[in-house]
Amino acid sequence: MRLLLSQLIRHRIGHTVSTLSLLAVLALGGCGPFLMLAVPATGVIAVQERSIGNAVDDLTIRAELNQIFFEDNIDLLQSVSFNVIEGQVLLMGSVEKPETRVHAMKLAWQVGGVREVINEIQVTDLGSVINLVRDSWISTQLTADIMFDNDIRAINYNVETVNGVIYLAGIAQDQQELDKVVDHAHRIKYVQRVVSHVQLKNAPHRKQGT
Repeated sequence: MRLLLSQLIRHRIGHTVSTLSLLAVLALGGCGPFLMLAVPATGVIAVQERSIGNAVDDLTIRAELNQIFFEDNIDLLQSVSFNVIEGQVLLMGSVEKPETRVHAMKLAWQVGGVREVINEIQVTDLGSVINLVRDSWISTQLTADIMFDNDIRAINYNVETVNGVIYLAGIAQDQQELDKVVDHAHRIKYVQRVVSHVQLKNAPHRKQGT
C-alpha cells in the first residue's frame, strides 16, 4: 500500500520534476540565465521568489494532499492535480460529476496550512488519451517558450494543461512579465483558454506574509 502511494505521489509531482530537469539540462547547454538551475532541489528553491520556509511548507501541504486524496479515493487522486504556492492550493484536472468536484475541494481544506483553495477542476468526459498527449505537449511547449524569454524568470511559474486549458500558477516579478507569459500561452496551437492564478511579487498580501 505504501509503495503504491509513493508511486502515485511521484506521478502527481512528475510534471514539476520533469520541468526542473529540463531547466537543468538547458542550463548545461549554455543558456546563461539558467545556470543557477543546475543544482540540487534546495538550490532551486533558493532562487525562487518564495522563501525557503514557504517552499518547504508548500511541499508539506502537497504531500498531505496526496495522502488525504489517496486514502479517500485513489481514482480521484489520479484525476486531480495540485499546485501549492504559499498556502494557496490550485486544484486542476477533470471529473465526470459535479459532486466529485465539490468533494475534492472539501478534501483540500482538511490540510493544515492551507489558506486558500482555488477549484479549477473541470466537469467533463473529455479525458481521452489524445487530449492527455496534446495537453502534455502544450505544457512542454509553454515551459520552453518562457525559459528562452530573457524577460521572464521561468522558475517562478508552474504550468499545467487540462483539455486545452492552460493553468498558470506562481509568482510574477510584475504585471508586464505576467502579460508576456500569457501572451506566449495564447500563441501555442490547440490552446483553448488561459487561466492565470499567478501572484505578483509585490502584492500586499505577500508583503504582510498572509
